[in-house]
Amino acid sequence: MNIPESWLRSFCNPPIPGAELAERLTMAGVEVEAYEPVGPEFSGVVVGEVLEVARHPNADKLTVCTVDAGGERLTVVCGAPNVRKGMKAPLARIGARLPSMEIKRASLRGVESEGMLCSARELGLSEDHSGLLELEGRVGADARAALGLDDRVLLLKLTPNRADCLSMVGVAREVSALTGAKLELPRIERIAAKNDARHPVKISAPEGCGRFAGRVIRNVNAAAPTPRWMRERLERAGQRSISALVDVTNHVMLELGRPLHVYDLDKLRGAIDVRWGRKGERVLLLNEQTVEVDPWVLCITDDSGVIGLGGIMGGESTKADAKTRHVLLESAFFWPDAIMGRARRYNFASDASHRFERGVDFANNVDGIERATRLIVDICGGEPGPTQDLVERLPERKPVRMRIARAQKVIGMAIPAEEMQKSLSRLSLAVKREGEAFVVEPPSYRYDLAIEEDLIEEVARLHGFERIRAQPPRVAAKPLPAPQGRRSLHELRERLAGADDHEVMNFGFGEPQWELDFAGEANPVRLLNPIASQLSVMRSTLIGSLVANLRYNQARKVERIRVFEIGRVFLRDPSAQDGPVSVRGLRQPIRIGAAAYGPVVEEQWAEKPRPVDFYDAKADLEALISPLEARYEQAEHPALHPGRAARVSVGGSHVGWIGELHPRWLRKYELARNVVVFELEAEPVQAVPLPSFTAPSKYPPVVRDMALVVDTRVPSQALVEAMEAEKPPIVTSIRPFDLYQGPGVPTGRKSVAFRVVMQDTERTLTDAEADAARDSLVSLLARKFSASLRK
Repeated sequence: MNIPESWLRSFCNPPIPGAELAERLTMAGVEVEAYEPVGPEFSGVVVGEVLEVARHPNADKLTVCTVDAGGERLTVVCGAPNVRKGMKAPLARIGARLPSMEIKRASLRGVESEGMLCSARELGLSEDHSGLLELEGRVGADARAALGLDDRVLLLKLTPNRADCLSMVGVAREVSALTGAKLELPRIERIAAKNDARHPVKISAPEGCGRFAGRVIRNVNAAAPTPRWMRERLERAGQRSISALVDVTNHVMLELGRPLHVYDLDKLRGAIDVRWGRKGERVLLLNEQTVEVDPWVLCITDDSGVIGLGGIMGGESTKADAKTRHVLLESAFFWPDAIMGRARRYNFASDASHRFERGVDFANNVDGIERATRLIVDICGGEPGPTQDLVERLPERKPVRMRIARAQKVIGMAIPAEEMQKSLSRLSLAVKREGEAFVVEPPSYRYDLAIEEDLIEEVARLHGFERIRAQPPRVAAKPLPAPQGRRSLHELRERLAGADDHEVMNFGFGEPQWELDFAGEANPVRLLNPIASQLSVMRSTLIGSLVANLRYNQARKVERIRVFEIGRVFLRDPSAQDGPVSVRGLRQPIRIGAAAYGPVVEEQWAEKPRPVDFYDAKADLEALISPLEARYEQAEHPALHPGRAARVSVGGSHVGWIGELHPRWLRKYELARNVVVFELEAEPVQAVPLPSFTAPSKYPPVVRDMALVVDTRVPSQALVEAMEAEKPPIVTSIRPFDLYQGPGVPTGRKSVAFRVVMQDTERTLTDAEADAARDSLVSLLARKFSASLRK
């Protein structure tokens, strides 16, 4: 929003410099992004009057002008087509400095020129260089003063809630409240009707248009020129001068914050009806864009159909042009909810929609009509009819109560109640005290005053944010307990990062196909309003998100990919109640997932390249959960390769899965190499046993290897568990180290070799004791699994 300082000071003129005024507005929450002059710097330019114009003796397109520079006659060579005797134009004298040049004495085609008559482009005012810039004022006077270029513009960066500052009067109210300067609002006189001309109006959609004021003005001169003072105000406020009628409506909008529209009365077909659009209706707008409306768009219509979009833009078919004789002025109130988002839907914005979707004063409709009528009559002439004001439904502004103690607590300062009341009164708010609180009647132009916190903010703004003392919170430092029997997710995260995995953070929702492919879930938890059509369900597994990460990186030629994620999944559970990790009917546990793709290590000279496999992921899993020990049981999972997948248990409880991704999904998701994944519940692996001291033995261990032949269907894990359960006290470790099937081993049998380590803390073991312990283990396995020593 551009605010010309001269226009602003015509309503409120505090005795402070403009730079200080900009600073005060900014500190009060009305940010001034820039404070700049309306035109570029130049010097040595005066108002010159052309006394004589003669043809150049040596050039057809040049003229030799005699120019009065204020008591001094100068000869100036000029090439402008509009130069004529008696006109006044900017004259850059010898030594003048323009934005792009310095004027020096020069000879043009044999005639010496003592300066230069300037166009708007040469002064840096616009790109117009079609002819000389015509001026008014005393000959010889400084051209900057004649053009009003010593004026400056405040560029405001407003927040959406401050729609009241989208006008000169609104900003003037702020300036008056901040500085105490007198506020002089524009005088709006009621213009008496000179005829009984009216135009019928109907509001069929009061929930969209609450008020419609209109006035017919007959016999206007639409071709009348816009006064210079109005053109300058509009241009400095960022508006382009179009025609006198349109310029008047823009001037009133910028001055009062009241958007208006002017119709050519002769182009209207029947009564105006404000209603919702109908599917298939189309309208050509003033921006030459044809749009199709529907029941979501508020329309201005007559018997011919849609003639404009309510609160957004008028239509081409009823616009006023230079031939217009009779006009209808519109000053309506449109509800913000009926305008919000409609202009963006059609990929354009307008000054009217920018204001209406934020909230326009619903009490100044008639004032806007009267102000525009006065300007139109003064500029274009005409005979106004009576003002019609149709009111259907207006916002109800309820009193807002602000507790004094609450305001002091929120602000952090004990601002006296008297100062609070003065601050609210300076904002022209109707305020009264009721005990230990203030009750404010919000005015019609302040939509942002609705709750107690809004009034507290106003008090803080007027008091001055910079005057509020900084008070750092004083809270006693009390470290949270760190239980030894539980590790944090951050510690688990560090372990995976230490294994050369990269953490990813994915959405908690995904594609329905991921759920079907990787979790076998045909009925996942669906979102009512997904951010993207494909991400429409809550995930019940992390595998789908990790596969998407692999695909993304593979598409960017990444050869070796290691990713992990610690995040929530969402599982239907009728027994779940509201709690820290659940809501009624839905559990939200945290899981840890990891995926590996490509070679085990980066290409190097010391190790031959090989693809990652099940056992590499198993090593990462065991490093993650250590000192806990995992048990693996072959099982099937929808996402994993049959025969290369295992259910993971810790402490006898199922905690997750590990395995290679099913070849079907490798093909479907276009993954060129094998993928190994694991997914664990976080809660069970966060628990760790308390550390306990075990004295190391000072006596040497005794090692015995034994190879046992068992049925191929007997898992090695079962053999180890059986021996661990009934091992002699001197046995400290049992681990398998070899598996053999082939010649020397009967068909249907396999040979599993174990290394048994025995040690005593009190004495050195004898060979006989070691052999006896080994033989007891062999007997145990023979009894339970029909095992025999391999010969």
